[in-house]
Amino acid sequence: MSTNYEATSLRDSLCATISTEQVGQRLTVCGWVAKRREHGEHLAFIDIRDRSGVLQAVVDGSVDVRNEYVVRVTGTVSRRPEGTVNDKLATGEIELTECSVEILATADAPPFQLDDRVDIDEQVRLRHRFLDLRRDQMQRNLRLRAKVNAAIRAAMDRQGFCEVETPLLWAPTPEGSREFVVPSRLHHGEFYVLPQSPQIAKQLLMVGGFDRYYQIARCLRDEDLRADRQFEFTQLDLEASFVTQIDILEFVSQAVLDAAEVATGVRPTTIDTMTWAEAMDRYGVDKPDLRFGMTLHDLSDAFAGTEVKAFAAPTVKAMRVEGGAEFTRSRLDSLTDRAKGLGAKGLAWFKVTETGLESPLDRFLSDHERSIIQRVDGAVAGDLILVVADEYALACKVLGALRVEIGSPPVGQGPHRYVWVTEFPMFEGLDDDGNPVAAHHPFTMPHPDDLDLIETDPMSVRSQAYDLVLNGWELGSGSVRIHRADIQSRIFAALGISPEEAENRFGFLLGAFKYGAPPHAGFAFGIDRLVAIFAGEENIREVIAFPKTQSGADLMTGAPKSIPDKQLKELHLKPSKGA
Repeated sequence: MSTNYEATSLRDSLCATISTEQVGQRLTVCGWVAKRREHGEHLAFIDIRDRSGVLQAVVDGSVDVRNEYVVRVTGTVSRRPEGTVNDKLATGEIELTECSVEILATADAPPFQLDDRVDIDEQVRLRHRFLDLRRDQMQRNLRLRAKVNAAIRAAMDRQGFCEVETPLLWAPTPEGSREFVVPSRLHHGEFYVLPQSPQIAKQLLMVGGFDRYYQIARCLRDEDLRADRQFEFTQLDLEASFVTQIDILEFVSQAVLDAAEVATGVRPTTIDTMTWAEAMDRYGVDKPDLRFGMTLHDLSDAFAGTEVKAFAAPTVKAMRVEGGAEFTRSRLDSLTDRAKGLGAKGLAWFKVTETGLESPLDRFLSDHERSIIQRVDGAVAGDLILVVADEYALACKVLGALRVEIGSPPVGQGPHRYVWVTEFPMFEGLDDDGNPVAAHHPFTMPHPDDLDLIETDPMSVRSQAYDLVLNGWELGSGSVRIHRADIQSRIFAALGISPEEAENRFGFLLGAFKYGAPPHAGFAFGIDRLVAIFAGEENIREVIAFPKTQSGADLMTGAPKSIPDKQLKELHLKPSKGA
């Protein structure tokens, strides 16, 4: 039995899989004409491209083909003549000779060159995405994505998870993002929504005894698009029963590390872990990029009795920028403007020199304060110290943002640094009625040490929620779920949700819990984001076959579009005229 799985009735092999070991064999390949070159009237060279790569075919006499014609070429595998080897091609030592060419389909001239060395306007690329997909970059990215998906599935299967598909037509959910609404034809005036995630469905699967569930799930959120967000996205979604947070972190780590090994050829040895409070204190963000230093340092105690008005604040935070003394005054002014734009009153800067500090504020410092600044994070001459004095949260936020702006390398550069961020706050801010707002969702289990604070000091309650971060990108999040009715009631009360409202919004889940809900926890991470980082892409559009533009348009199909009045009538809808 043949093991050449690429062979079909029309071809013997893929172009780039042919090697010097097959010299002398007569083979047939199929693909697109990538380039055609005539050498006089009696010789033509055609580069044939398929998904594997490019192969050169030599044709005696002229051949009437153009770029992107679809052809079937039969020829004899031969070594290239001395001096004509192309080291840039996998097939650079060989070519097909004595070729016959069959045209399978003609093609118009494409609107852009299908060459990764040529910059192409993204609008043009997306309008002709079917052509853009032929480019090497897109072929690499989507095949890398397929390998990552396969590795994730294998890891979940190996750990005893069962793949279950959950509905795409669902009831409105309590999650915070805006949902896509689908009108029902059979139930006039009523609507489904497309799932933001399978959150409630997978918890019901735990009640149903499936114990370990996973799905490579399609999810949709009607939120503004950006580099790491599309309307449609794909995530590894999982849930498990009779587990703790430690178990979930291990399940997910195995899947991510397997995917990393397949994508990069190197298996990371470990994934760091830090609490949310540690991340904010040291990096100023809850999704820290660990590829570089520039950690934040607290100088509040040293400046507690300062006479420097700019530092008279509850918190004084500092950050060392290695070699930053070379920053021009214009750049320092730009950083100051950025800090103010983030809410700070200002930004103090100090250039470390061989003799001391260079700064407009230096003359106001005491000798003790000056020595403290000079020693921040082991500073040496040539470094720059940036200082923000304000409320704790704002000081961390501002320096954290400046840290990323100054030091973060491009997505594809540097090592892959993973980190688990745990113990997120249970609540974030207050609503218009003064009730706490759930930071994750209302089914997240509080930290066991903070249960007594739910009624007395809710803003201090930590949750058993956790995020996975890679190179400053949040890959995904999860939590241990509430499975006890008494704790769930206390959380609803803290959120200002009455028993009647809880029953109306979450009745089918709460009703299921009455029949015996096991302790359970889960997680979901974005496959689009993970693959984008592996591929070194700044935008997830580059790892999605048919993405939308930042405005949410599909330039290839023209979507979104209006639909016929007849269809609107069936749905009992009327188009809105005007804003």
